[in-house]
Amino acid sequence: MFLELKNITKTYPGVVALDNVSLEIIEGEVHALVGENGAGKSTLIKTCTGAISPDKGTIVIQGTEYTSLTPKSAELAGVGVIYQEFNLVDELSVAENIFLGRAIRKGVVIDRKAMEREAAKIFEQFDIDIDPRKLVGELTVGYQQLVEIAKAMSQNAKMLIMDEPSAPLTQTEVQALYAMVEKLKSAGVTIIYISHRMDEIFRLSDRVTVLRDGEKVKTLQTAETNLDELVTLMVGRELKETYPTRKDCITDDVAITVEHISGEIVDDVSFEIRKGEVLGFAGLIGSGRTEVAEILFGYKKKTAGRITSHGKEINPRIPKEAIAEGIALVPEDRKKHGALLERSIKDNISISILERISSFFTVNTTEEDKVAKHYREAIRIKTPNLEQKIKNLSGGNQQKVIIAKWLATEPTLVIFDEPTRGIDVGAKSEIYALVNQLVEEGKAVLMISSEMEEVMGMSDRIIVLHEGKVTGELSRKDFNQETIMGFASRN
Repeated sequence: MFLELKNITKTYPGVVALDNVSLEIIEGEVHALVGENGAGKSTLIKTCTGAISPDKGTIVIQGTEYTSLTPKSAELAGVGVIYQEFNLVDELSVAENIFLGRAIRKGVVIDRKAMEREAAKIFEQFDIDIDPRKLVGELTVGYQQLVEIAKAMSQNAKMLIMDEPSAPLTQTEVQALYAMVEKLKSAGVTIIYISHRMDEIFRLSDRVTVLRDGEKVKTLQTAETNLDELVTLMVGRELKETYPTRKDCITDDVAITVEHISGEIVDDVSFEIRKGEVLGFAGLIGSGRTEVAEILFGYKKKTAGRITSHGKEINPRIPKEAIAEGIALVPEDRKKHGALLERSIKDNISISILERISSFFTVNTTEEDKVAKHYREAIRIKTPNLEQKIKNLSGGNQQKVIIAKWLATEPTLVIFDEPTRGIDVGAKSEIYALVNQLVEEGKAVLMISSEMEEVMGMSDRIIVLHEGKVTGELSRKDFNQETIMGFASRN
C-alpha cells in the first residue's frame, strides 16, 4: 500500500468539503478519482499534497503516519502533483524550470550545464524529446505538461497526482499523455488520475473511486464496472438521456445573418441562425471557430463582410456594442475571460447589467439581489449564499454563474464556446437542459464544441470549419462523425 487516507474531514464555512473519507491507493496502480464538480476531489488531493490540512483524520504514506502534510513534507514523502494550471516560468529554460528553487550549483554559481544533463537523463528515461535548453514559453501546452512531469520525477516522486491532465491538450497531445502515463506506471510510479473524460478512466485506470458531496461512495475495479454505473454513483441518480430531447422550436425569424466575414484566421465565412435553433460549430483546434464567435461579440476585428441582426446591419467593434445588439458570449476559458474570481456570485451576475440597475452612479442593491436570486434558482447554482466568492465554487457552478451573467442581459443570441469543458456529467446534463430551455424560449444558440458527441447531440445544424473556412454544413438527419471529420480535415 502506498497511501492510506483514514477518516479525512475538512469543512469550510457553510460547506463540508470532505466528510470522513477513507481511501487506499495500492503501490504501482493508476487509481482514478471521479465525481461531480464539488464532490471533494480537489480538496482530497490538496490534503495529499500538503496544500491544506484536514480538520481530522490521518494520512499514511508507505507506513509513515501524518495528521497533516506541508508541501515540503509531501514532496519528501514522494508525492508529486500536476495541476491543471502549470507552475512554470515561460522566460526560463526547460532545465531551469525543472530545477526551479533547487538549482544545481558549482560553488556559488548556478551550473546550467549540469541541470541540462540531469534534465536530459530524465527525458531519456521516459523517451521525451525536448531540448533542455529551450525556453518553456516556446513549447506547446503538451510539452509544457511533460516538463511538469519531469520536474516531479526529478524530485523523486513515487506517487504522481494528475488533475485533469488532458483538459488543455489537443488530440495528438492526449495520445502522448496516455503513453506517458503507461511509461510512468511501468517504471513503478503510483498515479492518482482525476478526469471528467470517462473514456480516459476506462483506458488508463486499474481502480476507480467515486466521490459525491464530500463523501466516498465506492471504489471499484475499473474492468468490472461500466459508464452507466459510474455516472449513477457520481450523480446519485440515473441520467436517462445524455442529450435531452426537445421539441422542434426553430422559427422563420432569423436572429443573425453573417455574410462573407473575414478577420484573424477567419476567411469568407457565411451562415445564419434562426430563433429557436442550436447551430453547432465543429472543427479542429485552430479552425477559426472561436475567432468567428469573437468577431460577432466585438472582441476581434472584422476586416470584411457583413453581419445583420433582424434585418439591420450591425458592426460590433467592442463587446459592449455586441451586448447592446443582443449578443452574449460564454467564453472558452471561464477563469481567464468569464469570471471575476475574487468577487462574489452576486457581483459576477450583475456586472453585465450595472447600467440597467443603477441611477446616478449608484447600484440599486435591491434590484441586484433580485436578479441574482432569480438566476440562482432558475439554473440551480449550488451555493450557501450569493456573497460566496466564485473562486470557491465547483467548475460546473462557476459556469452556471457565467451563464447567468449573460442571461441577465436578455440576449437574442447566446454563444457557448466549449460550454462543458472540465465539467462533470451531472453539470453537463444541466447545461444541456438549459440550452434547450433557451431555444424553447425563442433564443438562438451558437454552440462551439471540440467533443464530437456533444456537438452532434445538441445541434439542429452543424457548420464545419477548417483553417478559417466553412468546409461543410449538415442538418441533423445527415449528422455523421466520419463526414464531419472529413470536412474538418480539408479545405
